[in-house]
Amino acid sequence: MLEDILIMQDEKEERIDKMLEKDKNAAKRTTIILDKEEREFIDKLIKEGKEPGIKPLISKMLDVYRSMMIYDWRFPGEYYCGISRIAFLNIELVNILIQNIPKEKWREIGRKMGEAAKVSMEATLGIQTSNPGKWQEVFKRLRVQGFGDFYLKDKYLLIKAPFISESEIWAGFLEGLLSVELDVKTFTPPLVFEIKQKLSS
Repeated sequence: MLEDILIMQDEKEERIDKMLEKDKNAAKRTTIILDKEEREFIDKLIKEGKEPGIKPLISKMLDVYRSMMIYDWRFPGEYYCGISRIAFLNIELVNILIQNIPKEKWREIGRKMGEAAKVSMEATLGIQTSNPGKWQEVFKRLRVQGFGDFYLKDKYLLIKAPFISESEIWAGFLEGLLSVELDVKTFTPPLVFEIKQKLSS
């Protein structure tokens, strides 16, 4: 009887080995041990409908970790995306700075900000921001960093839910970042800009 059990066990292990060998690229099961407080926090998020479940939450966390380069975060405190130090700022603080800049300088200031973002993206991510073929990658980076949702349709750029609501600052920012000349079509969000011409970079 013991011999039969051992033979069955060997056959079962052999089947498992064959299954594993058959598909080495299959998803692997992982066990995560959560503290009571961590589990309660996750359960609360799911119960409140903020997250659909543990697996989607973990996947989302990994996507955020990768996209925001959180592995360069000396938590809490210093957080870098390549050469750029990042800080989480309230829009109220940014608005105070904006309101203390004369309106006739908004476009110029925006352009300087865009040029700084261009250097950062090119040095950190290797994205040539003046190349229209790379603009979707640029827009994704801006979206990840909370600037808003960016869309390109023919010769128009659209920003939904922009972090800064001043169209002149955005026009300058995008001109400096993308090496284009823009015409502002709307002055309140969603913001629309027409690409007048591509500038030499």
